[in-house]
Amino acid sequence: MKIVFMGTPDFALTVLKKLYEEKHEIIAVVTQTDKPKGRGHKIQFSPVKIFALEKNIPVLQPKTLKDNEFVDTLKSLNADIFIVAAYGKIIPENILYLTKYGSINVHASLLPKYRGAAPIHHAIINGETVTGITIMKMDKGMDTGDIILQKKCNISMDDTYETLYNKLSKLGADALTEVINNIDSIETKKQDNSLATYAPMITKDMGHIDWHKTSLEIANLIRALQPGAYTLYNDKILKIHQVENYPTYENAECGKIIDMNKNGFAIKTSDGALAILKLQKQGGKIMSAADYLKGHKLSTDILFN
Repeated sequence: MKIVFMGTPDFALTVLKKLYEEKHEIIAVVTQTDKPKGRGHKIQFSPVKIFALEKNIPVLQPKTLKDNEFVDTLKSLNADIFIVAAYGKIIPENILYLTKYGSINVHASLLPKYRGAAPIHHAIINGETVTGITIMKMDKGMDTGDIILQKKCNISMDDTYETLYNKLSKLGADALTEVINNIDSIETKKQDNSLATYAPMITKDMGHIDWHKTSLEIANLIRALQPGAYTLYNDKILKIHQVENYPTYENAECGKIIDMNKNGFAIKTSDGALAILKLQKQGGKIMSAADYLKGHKLSTDILFN
């Protein structure tokens, strides 16, 4: 079976590698255009592109999927199926049905929960204990296609975005392989749209910690957005990387430092407090809270917001 694979980041790379290792015929890879990254703004290839070039798989990088020349190129490939995993753009309807088996997608949630761009982040933010992978047939809607296969994955309290991302990418690769190997006998089921929830793209503002929330809600946000969760101190961003529950019965103002010791400091939340273990000042490196205190004079009068 001839496959055109569409994907961009490491999540997609894990899926692509599995297909390659299983000796499936990947006739082309579609990935997003090269982008400048880092302080030097050097142009970097996507993980999927790097792998494809190493394996001599043709790479297509259209600026827009609506380009007629790109669509004609896809048609000329005579693929049997399009596989999409974290490509990063909505696939137009005129492309979805160009192949014998249509287009299938590897989505990192148990649809219809968490349709959209950031299902892994939102599952952790919302305190979910179980998530998973959905292999679905794509249609013109946003993650609304018929479900082919679902696999569950537990979320532990130690999971961060990175660890859950890695677990789900491997689970997605295995689930996709199962589907591809049984493509002629698959059965599908409709999604129950009344149960749909959404996982919109993460923005910087979402990472701003509200100390009036519970300790659990704040800890979940930090786990989900590493290294994107932050608070403000003297109007400068202070990213919070790691916290743990801190026992307290003080009736202090939310966001206020309630204790300091050689290991760091604790900040009041709506229902308790969180000990700050690792942080990163604006423009600086990640460090322990203990090391941060060596160079910064804090007091219990300080209020983070």
